[in-house]
Amino acid sequence: MTKVIAEIGWNHMGNIDLAEHMIQAAAYAGADFVKFQTFSVNRLAPGPWDKDGRRDLYKKAELNEEEHIHLKSICDWLGVKFMSTAFCIEDAKTILKATDEYVKIPSQESRNRKLLSFCNDYFDNIIMSTGTSNLKEIYNSTTCVRRAKLTLLHCVSTYPCPPEKANLPRILYLKEFCDRVGYSDHVEGVNAAKVSLEYGVDYIEKHFTTDKKLPGRDNKFAILPEELKSLVFYIKERKLMRQSRGSDFQECEKESREIYTGRWSHET
Repeated sequence: MTKVIAEIGWNHMGNIDLAEHMIQAAAYAGADFVKFQTFSVNRLAPGPWDKDGRRDLYKKAELNEEEHIHLKSICDWLGVKFMSTAFCIEDAKTILKATDEYVKIPSQESRNRKLLSFCNDYFDNIIMSTGTSNLKEIYNSTTCVRRAKLTLLHCVSTYPCPPEKANLPRILYLKEFCDRVGYSDHVEGVNAAKVSLEYGVDYIEKHFTTDKKLPGRDNKFAILPEELKSLVFYIKERKLMRQSRGSDFQECEKESREIYTGRWSHET
């Protein structure tokens, strides 16, 4: 069944109590994974974030090694998988302090062959978003992953993504390169995520928060616990409805067939 990744990212803003609360809310809503982002402002290149206050926000939201280990333990306690995004090899090394099971490669680093090769050597599973890359670049990146299990996520790297730009048929192209595919969804709400199921996705990733009023861009278009719960419920109910029960009528219809057939045509 399709797995759901609740992308907490840096929505916690460095508040570990809030991060714990978000993990708990995601777990209770039925998420299979929660995902954070691992980075250090010391490695951040100059850019527009130096003029709009984002550098300060990034600094506040950094997670150190001990915090990675702590949040992983909270995930284990709540029965949800821990994952984090690595933007460079040093980030991947930090994640390894907590887990070597899963790592996420973001779209913007989907062409970073050194990072992919490192993660292939040290992680069991690599989940890579493919926004900002063309098909040739995606294929070239897959050649870096031979040992680890690779999953490719279709993604449109605009925040939020208009529904008409979702381009879900692109998922079918990714299946030519990889057996496991998914969808990293930046469309507001959960409708695009639901439609992606028709393309046979193994994973759906959605930005997740417990309060859209928190600082940071991602909180604004992230889904809330009730929306996550409804998506998880839809995935489970859809699977039940798609089960084949054969071409004949079912046992549950037997009473209706035997008792109600012809009841209004009985003559006294």
